[in-house]
Amino acid sequence: MGAALVAAKAPPPEHVKPPRLRPGDIVGLVEPAGFTDDLFDLDVVKETIVAMGLKPKPARHLLERHGYLAGKDEDRAADLNAMFADREVKAVFAVRGGWGCARILPYLDFTTIRANPKLLIGFSDITALHMAFAARAGFTTIHGPNAASSWPRFSWDAFRAIAFDGATPLLTNPQAKEDRLVPLGGRIRTFGSGRASGRLLGGNLTVLTALMGTGWLPDFTGAILFLEDVDEAPYRIDRMLTQLSLAGVLRKLAGLVFGQCTSCGATGPSYGGFTLSQVLEQHLRPLGIPAFQGAAIGHVANQFSLPLGVRAEIDADAGSIRLLEPAVS
Repeated sequence: MGAALVAAKAPPPEHVKPPRLRPGDIVGLVEPAGFTDDLFDLDVVKETIVAMGLKPKPARHLLERHGYLAGKDEDRAADLNAMFADREVKAVFAVRGGWGCARILPYLDFTTIRANPKLLIGFSDITALHMAFAARAGFTTIHGPNAASSWPRFSWDAFRAIAFDGATPLLTNPQAKEDRLVPLGGRIRTFGSGRASGRLLGGNLTVLTALMGTGWLPDFTGAILFLEDVDEAPYRIDRMLTQLSLAGVLRKLAGLVFGQCTSCGATGPSYGGFTLSQVLEQHLRPLGIPAFQGAAIGHVANQFSLPLGVRAEIDADAGSIRLLEPAVS
């Protein structure tokens, strides 16, 4: 552990891009947070990877369980370290999120990780790894579906374009198919008009704010910050955005995208409370930067894949994100 801690403090190199995925590549399956103990579920995960044209390689401790975690901290970290050290593994998929990634950060061997850039894919609690890699590893990772996600066509096409094709797509919400005059799905709300460009950083709001003051966050100066969350009451979103504001993060940004906040309404009567939209209005409009809500990011079936560390441009009026460079080499 001591060696890993010393290595983790080394400054990251200039940002590099991992190799793109190619059909037939071997990819690692890890569980750095919550556990999966049903073999049926794991079979579906493996078949999903095969359907992508890839070959799954399960981590050594993949089916272990330690309370609500997928094994002890040292073992979950060892699995991640092993996948980055393994030259035949071309990318690493998190099977699921949950909670626990922050617990393994001190055990990660960033000397080995930095020397072997490869895509790390996942979302939710995987945000802790994305942030640590952005701060300490210096290469692109992808905030996108976990291996156990449902991977509908929209999500798969978005991921394939970025990870396999090295494309620089314009990302816009899928068109809602609803039998009503004004569809509700896929809507965006603008808090600050205009366009902004910067490197993409972000992920789950709860996980990101829990890392404040730890040294495991990257520099957000000039960044496009994207956020999402699930099962959080508006007052808790308010609390976390207040924390980012007081810590000086929000005023450093070039732009901000608040994606989906699934099941984030008040759980009981709150006649005097704020709605989520009102909370975002209070925090985002005063920033005076392009900012919008509603992008397909987060705990939803149809979601974007967003490469962290890559430069992008947002159009807050159109609700779009355009990559300005490929995520892979």
